[in-house]
Amino acid sequence: MFKYLIGVAILSNIVVSRKHPEPYYGTKIGPLQDFAHGIRGIVYAVDETTIFIKGFSYDGTGPDAFFWIGNSPRPSPEGIIIPYPEDYRERDPPVLKSHNNTDIILRLPMGKRIRDIRWLSVWCRRFTVDFGEVFIPPNLEVPKPRVLPEFKRLAHGLRSDNITILDAKTFYIPNLHYDGAGPDAYFWVGNGTEPTPFGFKVPNELGSFEPLRGYLGEDIEIQLPGTMTVYDIDWLAVWCVKFRHNFGHVMIPKDLDVPPALGQTKISPPWWYNPTTTTTVPPAPNNCREFLDKRLQVRWIMKGDRVEITLSARIGDDKYMAFGLSGDNNKAQMIGADITVVFFDKDLRSFRAEDYYISHLSQCDGKSGVCPDERIGGRNDVSVLHGDRTNGVLTIKYSKPLHTNEAINDRPIPESDPVSVIAAFGPLNNRTEANAHTRKDRTDTDSQINFSDLNDNQCTLTVENLPPEDGILSWPPAKIIGENTFYVKIGPTGGAKGYSKITGLPSWGTCYYINDLLIPELFVERGQTYRFVVETGESQTNPARFHPLYISDSSIGGFKQLNEEQQRQQRIYAGIDYDSNGEPFPIATGRYCEWAHKSIDRALESDTFENYKATLRLECDDGQATFFNWTVPMDAPDTLYYQCYVHQNLGWKIRVVDPGYISQQNGENVTAGASISIPTETLSVYLMTIILQTIIIWQL
Repeated sequence: MFKYLIGVAILSNIVVSRKHPEPYYGTKIGPLQDFAHGIRGIVYAVDETTIFIKGFSYDGTGPDAFFWIGNSPRPSPEGIIIPYPEDYRERDPPVLKSHNNTDIILRLPMGKRIRDIRWLSVWCRRFTVDFGEVFIPPNLEVPKPRVLPEFKRLAHGLRSDNITILDAKTFYIPNLHYDGAGPDAYFWVGNGTEPTPFGFKVPNELGSFEPLRGYLGEDIEIQLPGTMTVYDIDWLAVWCVKFRHNFGHVMIPKDLDVPPALGQTKISPPWWYNPTTTTTVPPAPNNCREFLDKRLQVRWIMKGDRVEITLSARIGDDKYMAFGLSGDNNKAQMIGADITVVFFDKDLRSFRAEDYYISHLSQCDGKSGVCPDERIGGRNDVSVLHGDRTNGVLTIKYSKPLHTNEAINDRPIPESDPVSVIAAFGPLNNRTEANAHTRKDRTDTDSQINFSDLNDNQCTLTVENLPPEDGILSWPPAKIIGENTFYVKIGPTGGAKGYSKITGLPSWGTCYYINDLLIPELFVERGQTYRFVVETGESQTNPARFHPLYISDSSIGGFKQLNEEQQRQQRIYAGIDYDSNGEPFPIATGRYCEWAHKSIDRALESDTFENYKATLRLECDDGQATFFNWTVPMDAPDTLYYQCYVHQNLGWKIRVVDPGYISQQNGENVTAGASISIPTETLSVYLMTIILQTIIIWQL
């Protein structure tokens, strides 16, 4: 890996004749002319459907302002909105908010292209006022994706359709075939007239540098790593490093004029792509169904002779999701069903998808029952394409052939007709196989899907809003925005509505309360200094009451539990120091304060966290609080974590934002964390701590 990074750095500094000077934003259209509200920015045409505004500014006070395009001689009410941001969830596009020197990517809506419009404006619909504008020059030449030949076919069944360079970093490879048998094969780029061992790895479509798996006609996108662009390389290949063997390649021409890589290209087949023409094609399929009281979401798309299916649900690591063809095409029937069981394998730390056949309603005995195909003499015909767990939601995408040669274990998926499907949740047994589920966790009515549909979207929830497997919703996650001092204590996790539901992580019974809120997300700005006043225990002989807080890039914490190699893999930002022998120690070890139950845990009876907190009382030991200050580095990543030095999974996220972000919020989206009244006892202890530490420092 180290050699690879050095190689990228060397390649990135090779003096190559480039088409454009850097930085390159596309074809310059011109500056926005300001008529009102401080409009500023330089406008570029990135490609035929994308506009980039460098350094956009607007004071945000217009009551009904939007980015606005049209074909009239001047901006007028006859224009149309360019939604920004484009991934809004409401019914109508959001009104344009304030911006200060923001880089913005705009995608033209409704199939529009740059040549179809005459101007871009910041326009107020309510008062029909043009706040600022720029005119599109006629016959403007814009960068375009470049279509290349297919992979040269040399070994291991490698082939594809014509490859497209979408932008300066992104390749679209349609209908990719490769048998996956190369022991050490990767996407590989370099210089020269043909592939050589002196090349560099390119991550696969999932961003991984693992050896390539097999592909059966899939459409994928890959992106060059680091600062490397297509102007730095002469070829793209599939190459076996171990045996120095070229399985196939395509040459990169030198006369490129492709769009810059500004983040406008998403890792999915581009909506405009057609391998033989430059005309547009219909948008990508948008299929989605909800099952099991909307707790399981199923998305699908048919690609050639396979179907790609994505399952999402809010379940734990000891559970599975199952989906597939019913045993009867007119009702929900388990016997005779051909299903896929997906789950996260805790031991292997990997996402898995297993092909199952159900011959009896019993646990698999190796011959019959609810069995993986491989246990009863068949083959696992499904393959995992992607897996993810975010905020408790498990999402696994897998690929399954429409037809196999297993007449007993597999049922054919119709290419154009609807077919009955079933779905279920359940626990995994000690073989990590599907165990029996409850009646409420399986489908009991007939549901049919046509896998060739393009827009069968009946989902009413986003993935983020999927209800939990048990139907119990968490309390809304707390956020603290605009505070510079964080008071840290210990408290209960909130049972079925608290820590585990909010984070998707297991909990051992206690967690951090900050400013009297249950594991809030902390918003901090780069370059600003924050104070953490910690009252989480100082006695190392009582681990149940010793929870020093530290800040790192680890989502689980527990630094003390790790060996030296594992510790080096965490980046520490605050809360840990090292003694003269190089041994780490926590610096935040103040007295112990805990929000304790007045009687029993009333989480299930509490509709809100505020109601739950009323069932608690604050108990503090004698002693002093401790504190540390943290100045957020300018290069800090967007997400960090506050966690316990000794134990895992006591804390949660720190959102790191750029300077000025918090002041721009104007109080919006700020929970009680922004107006917390600090308990008198805590405040007095905190002030006394500062006085004592000041006296000690003065005496020294």
